[in-house]
Amino acid sequence: MSKASERLRHHREGRKQLAKLSDSRNNVVVIHYSCESFYNRSNKASPRITSIAVRNLATGQTESFSIHQIAERDQTLSVAEIETHYDKLEKKMLEEFYDYAKSHQDHTWLHWNMRDIQYGFAALEHRYRVHGGEPIKIPEVCRCDLSRLLIQLYGVRYISHPRLENLAKKNSIGDLNFLDGKRESEAFENGEYVKVHQSILRKVDIFSNIVDRAADGTLKTNARLREIYGGYLVFAIEKAKENWFFVLLGIIGTIVTIISPFQCN
Repeated sequence: MSKASERLRHHREGRKQLAKLSDSRNNVVVIHYSCESFYNRSNKASPRITSIAVRNLATGQTESFSIHQIAERDQTLSVAEIETHYDKLEKKMLEEFYDYAKSHQDHTWLHWNMRDIQYGFAALEHRYRVHGGEPIKIPEVCRCDLSRLLIQLYGVRYISHPRLENLAKKNSIGDLNFLDGKRESEAFENGEYVKVHQSILRKVDIFSNIVDRAADGTLKTNARLREIYGGYLVFAIEKAKENWFFVLLGIIGTIVTIISPFQCN
């Protein structure tokens, strides 16, 4: 298979996946979470999960689970005491999240790079097991990685790194309260829990915005037609297939224009 054919195949697969998301918006959960830093860990334990946000793609209804929210509800804890009760608070937070996941197992879970034990569904499951919990398994077939979907649709050079931040800027999607992963970890270490929470809420909003624009064809990227479809001729053929009725009308119109001068008055 040629590179052009391979690129077109990936693009078509991406369009199918995007169409499925659009057609079942009420059953799509947009998810993102924050955690402690992966690096320079003194106790070698896996990073704690610090907050999780989930959003319904159709309604925009958003729920969140975070260490500081659990602590705020537990009126026996002061702000100064939160750090000494991280394990207890994380366990309770994950319990509530997996209660939510249990009732949404059959939904599509749209995420950004949540693919492995370092950062992903497996990391959430591991941290809950650390606390003695039994996580609900979200099936692989119900997960959709938005970062990979965009590469399928537009090619690897569709935007420069860091992709999420640059894509949001190119499309004038508001990034108020947005923090990258490193700054989220630092904010948590500094006890700036609300900043972390606001950041993940902003990210699920950005993901939803990106999907909507990709679906209606208004998402702006740096990708050229050749990088999206594998070639300019392929692009023309694909568009002709998508709009065959209008192409047919155009052909008929052209024929009528050509033969009209030869008709008798």
